[in-house]
Amino acid sequence: MNKEELTPMRHSLAHIMATAVTKLWPEAKLGVGPVVENGFYYDIDIPGVAISEDDFKKIEKEMQAVINQNQPFEQSTKSIDDAIAWAKESEQPYKEELLNDLKRAGTTVAKDLSPEEMGTLAEGESQLDSVGFYTNRDFTDLCRGPHVEHTGQVGAFKLMRVAGAYWRGDEKNPQMQRLYGVAFKTKQELHDYLQMLEEAKKRDHRKLGKELDLFVFSDLVGSGLPLFTEKGTILREEIGKFTQELRERTGFTRVWTPVIAKTDLYKASGHWDKFGDELFLVKSQETSDEFVLRPMNCPHHVQIYTSKPRSYRDLPLKFMENAGDYRDEKTGELHGLSRVRSFTQDDSHAFVAQDQIKQVASDLVEAAHEMYSVFDMELKFRLSFRDDGEGYLGEQALWDKAQAQIEELAKENELDYYVEEGEAAFYGPKIDFMATDAIGRQWQVATVQLDFVQPERFGLEFINESGEAEQPVMIHCALLGSIERFLSVYIEHTAGKFPIWLAPEQIRIISVNQEAETLQMVDRIEALARNKGLRVYADNDNESVGKKIRNAEVAKVPYTIVVGEKEVANGIVTPRVRRDISVIDAHPELHYEQFVQTVANESISRIIKSSL
Repeated sequence: MNKEELTPMRHSLAHIMATAVTKLWPEAKLGVGPVVENGFYYDIDIPGVAISEDDFKKIEKEMQAVINQNQPFEQSTKSIDDAIAWAKESEQPYKEELLNDLKRAGTTVAKDLSPEEMGTLAEGESQLDSVGFYTNRDFTDLCRGPHVEHTGQVGAFKLMRVAGAYWRGDEKNPQMQRLYGVAFKTKQELHDYLQMLEEAKKRDHRKLGKELDLFVFSDLVGSGLPLFTEKGTILREEIGKFTQELRERTGFTRVWTPVIAKTDLYKASGHWDKFGDELFLVKSQETSDEFVLRPMNCPHHVQIYTSKPRSYRDLPLKFMENAGDYRDEKTGELHGLSRVRSFTQDDSHAFVAQDQIKQVASDLVEAAHEMYSVFDMELKFRLSFRDDGEGYLGEQALWDKAQAQIEELAKENELDYYVEEGEAAFYGPKIDFMATDAIGRQWQVATVQLDFVQPERFGLEFINESGEAEQPVMIHCALLGSIERFLSVYIEHTAGKFPIWLAPEQIRIISVNQEAETLQMVDRIEALARNKGLRVYADNDNESVGKKIRNAEVAKVPYTIVVGEKEVANGIVTPRVRRDISVIDAHPELHYEQFVQTVANESISRIIKSSL
């Protein structure tokens, strides 16, 4: 069942939940109740009552009673004045406020506007003379739909949580209670989803980050500014090397740019107008110049392009940089590594002629395929195009041309893609790479974006074969996106069980005793492993072997070897291989030199499974 089919069901459940709440608490005042991913919510204000999870059972019971009665959903319309009178008579002040705002906006059609859209209207944005309503028996709500025919057609649901939410998203307004639910067509689908949520809790990257000692946050440093430990830094650097290698193979060269720039740069690029409230402002104590901490890297790379005249012989010109960027995200939206204020993009910018677009973009798509194959994540592709909204830069003709080229490229590369309008960058359309993780969740990761706008705004040009000035096209690409955000996804995808090449600790050597010969053998193996470039730790603590093995398992180390009298005598070790990377139940006995060389080969090859 696709999203379009689920929407009427979930929208109907929002009304059914409001029906139940107003029966239990007749004094409840209703805000808006839209459909969201996997379910629905309703903003509710009950004077003197705080809904808690303890109330969920009785609300669900009332909802189920409404569902069992197969109450029809009946659509109707009212004039704007009659609708306001209805809101007053029903003692629903939030609905009354929305309707009064609509009345002030003007006079034509309202039934195509949802309450949540009404909540964001400004003077003159829409004009209407009537509004839509839906009624199920004794409950009537301001709504444009869609709904199912009757309450018995809403599938399986469960209330999940309640959270505070300011009316219309403004902290100056009253705080309401936002009651969330999830809904699916069948009980089995609901069961599967709830199981996935339980598994997601176990895999939460914030929890695993602490358990595996990967990253920390400090109040003195600031919220949204992660600090990576030794182990977390290995993850960052190994992944950063990987993305650099892949891009270098396609002809990208490394550049470096500063983390601050004058505000003039971002005004010229258009980012100031689009993202001005997300910028960290920096003032010079020496001059009157105003700076910003770099929020993205493309305008910087443009300045390298413009530093000297360019010819068609220079193109495609490809720059890449694993660059630190900063955005002043709202405190309430910060979340572990997935939403931070300091992040690192594996950013790439190619300056190309028109006839080079497909080849350069195809090379990047191929690189992304290789990357996510190594990460053991399946990819689908979203072609993110513009919609009819405002905020996009550039002429419509340029957008039409760029979007046609993007779709043609997707077809020629036989990508499994779909088109999503309204998801484009403000300067151009893009191909977003959607990766599916181990528990079935989909994440937007890599991206390839066409940009006709910034070359025009900065006056970029090159001299073509005819000796005439021509404007290049920019291709933006990030194979990971943000390293921090990718790590939040990847930690959860692997549940912290990193493949051999990426594991912060690849081998753990456990001594059976404190005998000099044993410790010397441990030192010998450790030195050899380090010389091969491996990350190894020797556990010579005076603890039981069983406890040391359990510690290695908790740390999710790929390989553990135990060194005792037998290993000292003949140099033969029997590796313990982490279960998820093991391909056989019993593992061979190997001379320690052969074992270390095998692991070194696996690390260099970035394999997922053990070859032992």
